[in-house]
Amino acid sequence: MTRGSCLCGEVRYEISAAFEEMHHCHCSRCRKAHGAAFSTFARVDKRHFRFLSGERKVQYFRSSPPVRRSFCGGCGSNLLFELEAVPDAVWVTVGTLDGDPVMHPQAHIFVGSKAAWHAILDDLPQFEEYPPAE
Repeated sequence: MTRGSCLCGEVRYEISAAFEEMHHCHCSRCRKAHGAAFSTFARVDKRHFRFLSGERKVQYFRSSPPVRRSFCGGCGSNLLFELEAVPDAVWVTVGTLDGDPVMHPQAHIFVGSKAAWHAILDDLPQFEEYPPAE
C-alpha cells in the first residue's frame, strides 16, 4: 500500500497496486503547474487509487482539452493528472507520495519543450513528446 498527501495534510490518498510507469514530464503545462523544470508522475489504474480524506478540498483544472489536473484547494499541491484517452488511469504526482514508490523514473518526456535553462544530465531515455506505444 502506497500513501500520499498534500502539503497541508488535508488531502490524503492511498494506492493499492504497483505503479505501471513513471516519468519526468518537461512540457510547458507541467512546468507552469509545478513551478519547476519538470514534473514527475507515476501511472496507476484508477480503481487502485482512493482518497482517504479531504476529497472535498480537491479542485480540478482542465489545462488542455484532453487533460484534467487536480490540486488541493487549501495549499495548492498538485495531486493527479488524468488523460481523456486513458480513462481508466490516473497519474499521481510522485512528490506527494509519503514514502518510497519503489519504482524510479523510466524516461523524460516532452523534452522538445523543456526549459532552456535546464540540462538533463542522467542517462534515462528522452522523447520529444510521448514515447512510442509498445
